[in-house]
Amino acid sequence: MTLGLEGKRILVTGGSRGIGRATALALAEAGASLVVTYRDDTTAAAAVADRLRETGTPHRMVRADLTDTDAVAGLARTCREAFGGLDVLVNNAGVHGHAPLGTLDLAEWRRLVDTDLTSMFLVTQACLPLLADSASVINIGASAALRGRAGAAHYTAAKAGVIGLTRSLCKELGPRRGIRVNTVAPGVISAGEADLPPQVEQQVRGMTALGRLGTPADVAGAVLYLAGDLSRYVSGVTLNVDGGM
Repeated sequence: MTLGLEGKRILVTGGSRGIGRATALALAEAGASLVVTYRDDTTAAAAVADRLRETGTPHRMVRADLTDTDAVAGLARTCREAFGGLDVLVNNAGVHGHAPLGTLDLAEWRRLVDTDLTSMFLVTQACLPLLADSASVINIGASAALRGRAGAAHYTAAKAGVIGLTRSLCKELGPRRGIRVNTVAPGVISAGEADLPPQVEQQVRGMTALGRLGTPADVAGAVLYLAGDLSRYVSGVTLNVDGGM
């Protein structure tokens, strides 16, 4: 059996770094045609574009603020112009945040919730007319939404909202059009740099059944499964990719 991704038309948001980058490149290597968004990092976006060209698959890189309705409408037009429609939507764009509740101001709450949750609503709504019957929508959440995280109420609340959005949309879009909607919920993911203090990394490893941190490629594998034909009867799930945390 194969993933069945060759020739699929896919939008990946937030695809210039980390999980989004690994996912976009893995999809391209599987034969998909891609529109990939980024927000500010033109250097990272150019590097992804170079890698996509090496795969030989059709692609577009689009700079867009996905919390802006006009930018999202423009992104949907680009997808239509490039490929005529979409078979898969990967809502990956997001940010992290840390602030104790007593110091968490409204601007920071809105920044994170708008980026991590509202953008998924805006992009999915704008792309709905483009999605083929039996398309797959994959929302990138976080396993922290199921556990909570001290000092990150806005982050965990937004990611819990992603799970609720997924559950509602799977019931709304599945019966009539067969569109599947799922959440991938990563645990602590390391991009390979020293992104955690050694003491914190050791603590996280001790909390994880597999005894290691996750990688962007680990998450990309779960996305490819949900994007492809092997998961054709899977909808509404939250797939934790956290090594058994």
